[in-house]
This record gives sequence, C-alpha cells and structure tokens, in this order.
Amino acid sequence: MIYLKNLYGYYLKHEKGLSDNTITAYLRDIDQYLAFVQKYRGKRDINYVEKQDIEAFLKSLRNKGLSAKSSSRKLSSLKGFHKFLLMEKLTDSDITSDFETPKTTKKLPEVLSVEEVFALIEKTSGSSPLDLRNQALLELIYGSGLRVSELLNIKVQDIHLTGLYVRIEGKGSKERHVPLGELSISALTKYLAEGRPHLLKNPNATYVFLNQYGNRLSRQGFFKLLKKLGKDAGIDKDISPHTLRHSFATHLLEAGVDLRMLQELLGHEDISTTQIYTHISQKRLKEAYLRAHPRAKEEK
Repeated sequence: MIYLKNLYGYYLKHEKGLSDNTITAYLRDIDQYLAFVQKYRGKRDINYVEKQDIEAFLKSLRNKGLSAKSSSRKLSSLKGFHKFLLMEKLTDSDITSDFETPKTTKKLPEVLSVEEVFALIEKTSGSSPLDLRNQALLELIYGSGLRVSELLNIKVQDIHLTGLYVRIEGKGSKERHVPLGELSISALTKYLAEGRPHLLKNPNATYVFLNQYGNRLSRQGFFKLLKKLGKDAGIDKDISPHTLRHSFATHLLEAGVDLRMLQELLGHEDISTTQIYTHISQKRLKEAYLRAHPRAKEEK
C-alpha cells in the first residue's frame, strides 16, 4: 500500500498543486489510516478495505481524544485518497462516498491566459516523432479539457476523426464522447501517421500516446514535459496537466458557454464542481479591470 500512498503524493503535488506542508499532513493521515487497517483490521490490500474499517479508524481517533476539527481533516484526507484510487481505477468503488464531506475552503486553481496556452503549444512545433506527439498531447488536453488520466488512457480505437470526437472513459468508468476541434484533429492525424509509427515498438500496443521506448506515456513523463515547455515559453506559473484543463474550462466560460454544457464537456457529475470556474472568471475579470481602468486604482 506504500506505492499507492506515494502515487497519491505525486498527484497532490503535481496535479492538485498543493503546498509541501499540506501534502505532508495529508500523507501523514494516510499513513496512520493504512497502518490501522493493516494492524487492527488485517487488510493488506486496499481493495479489501470496507466502509466499516473506516468507521473503526475514525472511532479509534475519537477514543484517543482527537478534536472534531482534526478528525474532520483526516476524513477529508481519506475521501481524497479513495476518490483518487477510483479515478485511477486502482479500486472498483469509493467506499468513502457515503461519508459527509467536511466543509473546506477551496483554493482556486492556476489558469493560463489564451496567449500563454498558445505560447506553450508553439514550443511543440517540429517534425520529429516526439514533437508531433507533444503537439497532439497539448492540442487534445487543452482542446477537449481532458483529465490527464483520460488523456493518457486513450487508445487508438477511441479516436474517431471522421466523427470529430474521442471516446473517453472517465471517473467511475462512465463513458462520454468529447468533441475534437480542427487543430486537435490536425495534430492527431499527423502524429498517428508520421509520429506514432516511429515510437511504436510493439505492434499490438493500443495506447495513442507513447514514450520514446514504445510504452504508454506516464503522468510523470507528461508532467516533466509540461514543465520544460513552460520554462521554454517563459511562463512564470506552476504548470501541470490540470492547469490546461482548468484553462480550457475558464476560457470557454468567459466566451459564453453555458455552465451545463461545460459540465457535460468536463464530465462532472455534480454542477457544483463546475461552478468553481465562475469564481475563476470573476477573479480574472476583476484583475483585468484593475489593470486596465484608469480610475480603478488610487495614484500613490
């Protein structure tokens, strides 16, 4: 189970963008939880952990005199962990879904401007197999607003260029068809014809996005790629795969796309998850106003 905790830590840092202190606190909670279910419940495989095991863990915390605030934070840690495991298909269900989510203040995610996204994609221009792959990666994750796990799990048979969509298996194995824009189609067509065949080592490989060794590109590999492209483009922001998904949603909302339509595109089960982008748009609108309006700030 240590591997799962480490994988979750990587996700919290590079996709959620949490601070080191916050990640340390979350992983400490997960360590305590996993140690409990192994020692006192005899569960050494996360797939055999049940709701009752979590209830027993929370009860043990209360018996030790843990404050309601600290207990609430630990439950929040467990919910995030199990939600991640389900998203990555490492478990078949989220056994914490029935527990009431503690109320927390959500930090608004980092968003790139349209110009920054274009500058990032421009750094993938080139004709090598990896250049073609990188351009297709960025056009698709930004053009369709995919989660990184959805992007990297796409198989050749999922792409329907003539139908102008890609089949995505999202959270909870829910399938949705996501539209492809012209630039995504162009980049994918070129990569599949001229790039992927040079990266392909196993003719039976089905994943679209491969690394230089012919294996499926990992989330770590994609994250490192984005970091390099961001640096090359001179973007002074902490860029992750999720940044491009957030940027996709924010830019569409600012262009007038209906919130319900955006919910469908993103694959959100609950509209409240999508509503965070209205806060981002309002924040960006205020920042633009303060920068541009001659009477927005008092002269010093």
